[in-house]
Amino acid sequence: MINLELIKSISNPSPSKIVLVVIDGLGGLPSPETGKTELETANTPNLNRLVAKAICGLTDPVSPGITPGSAPGHLALFGYDPVTFSIGRGVLEAIGIGFDLQSRDVAARGNFCTVDETGLIIDRRAGRISTEKCTELCQLLDGLGIDEAKILVRPVREHRFAVVFRGEGLASDVGDSDPQQIGVAPKPITALSPEAGRLASAAHQFVAQAKTVLFEYYPANMVLLRGFSKLPHLPTMGEIYKLKAAAIASYPMYRGLAKLVGMEVLDTGTSIEDELATLKQNYTNYDFFFLHIKGSDAAGEDGDFARKVTIIEQVDNVLSELINIEPDVIVVTGDHSTPALLKGHSWHPVPILLYSKWCRPDRVSEFSESACLSGGLGRLPATQVMPLAMANALKLAKFGA
Repeated sequence: MINLELIKSISNPSPSKIVLVVIDGLGGLPSPETGKTELETANTPNLNRLVAKAICGLTDPVSPGITPGSAPGHLALFGYDPVTFSIGRGVLEAIGIGFDLQSRDVAARGNFCTVDETGLIIDRRAGRISTEKCTELCQLLDGLGIDEAKILVRPVREHRFAVVFRGEGLASDVGDSDPQQIGVAPKPITALSPEAGRLASAAHQFVAQAKTVLFEYYPANMVLLRGFSKLPHLPTMGEIYKLKAAAIASYPMYRGLAKLVGMEVLDTGTSIEDELATLKQNYTNYDFFFLHIKGSDAAGEDGDFARKVTIIEQVDNVLSELINIEPDVIVVTGDHSTPALLKGHSWHPVPILLYSKWCRPDRVSEFSESACLSGGLGRLPATQVMPLAMANALKLAKFGA
C-alpha cells in the first residue's frame, strides 16, 4: 500500500475542490420481500444522474470479512490505515463534544442501557432516551467518588455519554463492559496489562456506583462502557495532502475524529439541508469538505429498513444542489455497511462513486450495491479513496523520474 509519507511527498496545493459525502452505514442487504437493499429500494434520481458521469465500485473499510467500527471506517476514507492508526471511541466522543482532554486522561464512550431484574441487557440504547434525559443522568454520575481517579461525565446525544477518568498512572488497555449484544450481562471490566490495574479498578467502581444511582431511572438503569483510550497524535490532512479541510457533521464523534486529523469543524444544524447550507456558505474558504450523514446508520442499527430508505432519499433530494455547485471532485460512499436486517455494522463492501471531469465513466447506470459490483473501480481498500480523489483534483505530482 502507498504510505502517507509518499503521498505527502507528491501532494500539491491547488484551488480545485473535493467533496466527500459519507452516508453512514450506507451498505445494506436485500429485503426478503423485495430482493432489494435499502439503497436499491430508494428513489435516487440525482445519485443516478451523477453515476452516469462517474466511476463506481465497492470499498472494504478494513479488509474483506472484517466488520469495522465507525472510527476505522472513516479513518480509512481519510487515507489512514485503520489498523496502524487505531483510535478509541472514548477519545472521539470526548473531543467531539469539545471536552478539554489532557494527556493523562483516559476517556470511554458510554451508553445508558436497560437491564432486566436478572441483570441481563434488554436494550443497549435505553430506548434512545432524549438528550435532555441523558444530560440529567450524567449530572447524577459526574464526580462520583472513586479512589483511583476523578470521574468526569458529559452527555453526548440521546443515550450516549463520555466518561473521563483523570488521575496519575492510568493506562488505557482495559476491556469493554459493553458486549454489544442483548440477552447477556454487561462484561466485567478487566485489565489487559499489569499497568492497567488502576484504571480497571476505577472503571469497575464507576459502573457499580452507576448501577446503584440509576436503579430507579428505567429504562436507563445501567451503563455500558467501551473504547477506553488516550489522546493520540496523528499527522494532519493538511500535512499529508496540503489541503485546507473542513468537516460538516452534526454528530459529536465524527466532529471529534475530524479534529484529530486536522480538519476545521464547522458549526452546522442537525438536518441534511442544514449541512449542505453550511457547505455552500463556506465553499470559498476550503478545498476539501467532509460531509457526514448520520441518520442512515441509526436506522440500520434500529432494524428500520423503511426509515433508512427515506434518509437515503433525503440525501438524494439535496444532492442536486451539491451537483450544481460543481466541485471538481465528488465522492459519495459510506464508512461501512449497516444492513437493517442485521441491526448492526457488517463486513459487506460499501458502494462508492467518484465524479470528476477527469475520471473514466463506466457503464454503471444506478448507484447500488449490485450495480457498483461491475463498476470501473472494482473492489478496493477504502484507504485508496483519498489518493484517487486527490489525483482527480489534479493535486498529486508524478511519482518517480
